[in-house]
Amino acid sequence: IDAAARALLDRSGWTAPDSQGLPTGGEIVRDYLAPLGRLPAIAANLKLGAEVTAITRQGHDKVANDGRKDAPFVIRYRDTGGEHRVLARAAIDASGTWWRPNPIGVDGLPVVGEGEASARIAYGIPDVVGKAREDYAGKRILVIGGGHSAINVALALMELQDAAPGTEIFWALRHASIERLLGGGLNDQLPERGALGLAARQAMADGRLNMLAPFAVNGIERQGEGLVVDANLGGKPFNLAIDRIVVTTGFRPDLSFLSEIRIALDHAVEAPPALAPLIDPNYHSCGTVPAHGIAELAHPEPGFTIVGSKSYGRAPTFLMATGYEQVRSVVADIAGDHAAAREVRLVLPETGVCSAVGVVTVSASAGCCGGPAPAPVDACC
Repeated sequence: IDAAARALLDRSGWTAPDSQGLPTGGEIVRDYLAPLGRLPAIAANLKLGAEVTAITRQGHDKVANDGRKDAPFVIRYRDTGGEHRVLARAAIDASGTWWRPNPIGVDGLPVVGEGEASARIAYGIPDVVGKAREDYAGKRILVIGGGHSAINVALALMELQDAAPGTEIFWALRHASIERLLGGGLNDQLPERGALGLAARQAMADGRLNMLAPFAVNGIERQGEGLVVDANLGGKPFNLAIDRIVVTTGFRPDLSFLSEIRIALDHAVEAPPALAPLIDPNYHSCGTVPAHGIAELAHPEPGFTIVGSKSYGRAPTFLMATGYEQVRSVVADIAGDHAAAREVRLVLPETGVCSAVGVVTVSASAGCCGGPAPAPVDACC
C-alpha cells in the first residue's frame, strides 16, 4: 500500500487489510482502491467510465515549437455523456497495459486463424475455478506463455483438475530453458512469487502438466467445437487438438492517443530511453531493477510523464512498489520539489534467479494431438 494513500485512508477510519495476506486483484480493488476512491478529496476529482482519446498541447500540434512549453495540455475523453476536453498544467499517463495483451505469434503478430478462434481464446488470467469454470472443466486446455501469469493459470487449472479429473493441461513455452520462469524459489525476496515457481516445478515433477517446449504456433483452425493448433515443437511440425487456449504472452502499451505528444521511447522495449536499459528482458535475467523516478521517466514534452506498468513498455518485470515510487517522484517534480523528486526512497527485492544452480530444461518430443509425455524435471531448489 502506497504510503501517501495509507495516510489519507488512515485519517478516514479505514480498516487496513492483513499486511501479510496475498490479495487477488478483486480484493485490492475492494479493500484498497475503492475506499481510496471514495475519499471526498479524491472522489470530487475522479471520473469513472471515461476513456481518454487524445492528449495534445492547446493550439499546438506535434511539430509546433513557438510557445509550446507554456501551452496547457488538452485532454480529450469520452464517457456516456459524450466527448469532453479539459485543460491541465501537467499530464500523467498511468493507463497501464492490461487492455493490450500480446497475441500468440512469436513474431509479435496474431497467428493465422487467431481472430476467427477468439471465442475460444482468453488473454491474461481468466477465472478458471470461478466465473469461467464451465468453459474449462473437463476440457483440453493449452496455456501459452512463460511468466508468472502462466504459472497462475496452470496452477488454477490444476485446482480445477482436482474437481474435474477430465481436465487436461498443456503448457507451451517459447524456450526450452525455463529457469527464469520458475523463479528464484527460496532465494526470492518476494516469498509468494518464489512459491509460484516452486509450485510449478513440483507440478512438472508430478507429471500433471504436459509441457511443450520450445513451442511456436503457426496457425489455428476451428474443428467442430474445438480447435487444432498447427505448431512447431522442438523445430518439428506438431499438431494439437484442444478445446480452449489461454494466452499469457505479456502486454504492450497503447500509444495511439499520444500521437500529438512528443515522447521518446526505446526502439525495442518501448520504455523511456533512460529506463529501458534497466529493464530490458534481453539482458536482465534476474529482473532486478533499481528504484527510479522523474530522471528516468522524463520525455521531450515538459510536464508529460508515463508511469506504472505502461512506463515499462513491453518489459514484464513491473512491481506495484515501483509505480508508487515513480508517482511520488513525478508529483514532487510537478510540485517544484526537485530535490525530493530525485531522491531514492525504495529498495526493490532480488528475485534470486541469477544465482540459480542447474538450468531446468524441457525436452521436446514429436507427437500429434495427444501431446508428448511429461518431461523429466530437476526439482532441486
